[in-house]
Amino acid sequence: MRIRVNSITSLLLSLTISAATFSATGLAHAGSHLTGESSKIVTIKMRDFKAGLRALIQGGYDVAGVNVTEGTVDVVIANSSLKEVVSLKVGSVVKARDIDPGIAPDTQYTSFDELTAKINDFATRYPSLVTVESIGKSHENRDIWAVKITSDVLPNERKPAIFFNAMHHAREVMTTEVALDMIERLTLGYESDEMVKHWVDTNQIWIVPMVNPDGNNKVWTSNNMWRKNVREGYGVDINRNYPYAWGTCNGSSGSTWSDTYRGPSAGSEPETRAMMGLVSRIEPVLSISYHSYSELVIYPYGCDGAHTPERQVVESVGQTLASKMPKDGSSGTYDPGTSWELLYAVDGGDIDWYYHEHHVLPYVIEVNSSNQGFQPAYSWRKPTVEKLRAAWGYMLDRAEQSGIRGVVKGLNSADAAGTVTITPMGRNGENLEPRIYNIKKDGTFHVVVEPGMYNVSVDSGGRSASLDVTVGARRSDLEVAL
Repeated sequence: MRIRVNSITSLLLSLTISAATFSATGLAHAGSHLTGESSKIVTIKMRDFKAGLRALIQGGYDVAGVNVTEGTVDVVIANSSLKEVVSLKVGSVVKARDIDPGIAPDTQYTSFDELTAKINDFATRYPSLVTVESIGKSHENRDIWAVKITSDVLPNERKPAIFFNAMHHAREVMTTEVALDMIERLTLGYESDEMVKHWVDTNQIWIVPMVNPDGNNKVWTSNNMWRKNVREGYGVDINRNYPYAWGTCNGSSGSTWSDTYRGPSAGSEPETRAMMGLVSRIEPVLSISYHSYSELVIYPYGCDGAHTPERQVVESVGQTLASKMPKDGSSGTYDPGTSWELLYAVDGGDIDWYYHEHHVLPYVIEVNSSNQGFQPAYSWRKPTVEKLRAAWGYMLDRAEQSGIRGVVKGLNSADAAGTVTITPMGRNGENLEPRIYNIKKDGTFHVVVEPGMYNVSVDSGGRSASLDVTVGARRSDLEVAL
């Protein structure tokens, strides 16, 4: 995207009213850039980073990204909304950049048609490793593609599934490039790189490179700042449409003009349902959803004050993941945390649903910095995808690190699905709080844990088995007979 820098002398103003005083007219006006009129990205140096950021979100503004280190927030606004922005009491405007929504991204980025051709070419060149399937259709009848990479393409594999996806939000074009780089590395490197071969041999690696193909088409054809899908012209934010906690904590909008419009009902969108169907079928152990931009790693849950029951392991994995990715143009690595700790509340997000419904350990990675934005020059692709390889590689490694994976023998079609209760044991043998998980459809269970001692109890169809397990740095693999 070509961006022109404005003279901002007249914009270095203190913001003067709070978002809480916004009228309904003001709210709608803040979102009018969705019509495709000329817009700006304004960078605000916040007085109180989190409070000011939440005020902007509650005021209906389209927050594009943040720089946690510098305490700045980028907001996309229509030119006609500039007066409202410079009158907010959250900080000072330090930069403003014009956006022409009619200018498409750098043509070297991948469009939907190009993606279709590329992934089918991988499947043709590597038929023993790659399968491509459509997991659903969008509003405009485009395929939502999933790529499966494994060296043993069988329908009933018992290898762990690791899941990656990109472009829930249409304007985030770099995320599809990250997904394509993964596919390329895992196929081209299979014969020459021992680590890649091991990953592909021991896992089912699933990648959805473009969750939102209709929105992507709109970015290329009419509005480069489009975020949502294209339902009825106004669109739904797919990543506010998942059923868990949908619309419950002011983490989305009920207004169709908003960039975070959550849709008419939970799971209403075909893209959401396609993703839910795939995750329900493959039951992954770990997951990354790629977004841009802000150089963050985000984990569940999204509503204020909420943490997962397994907070220690969720945070540990998230912190390690963040440490693998250096920031652009500054010292340090990506910042980890829940969305409400780092930014603001989010409800109806994909990672919360993955965790709550299927006990996936899921993470969002917000790639690139505010210096690059949503659509940097294509020359940024190479340094971006290269610095992210260590992070997705860590997720593939983590499936074999401290955890408990079991194959349950003696299940049959008459049995109930069955559950696994994993209870941490203290140093003196006392039991701590137990966690209950479902046995997967393939008769396995896989729980990522920290090193320690655990009791594992398996129950299915009125039968049960129990054993104690000591977990070290590597995963403990069990066979449990009922």
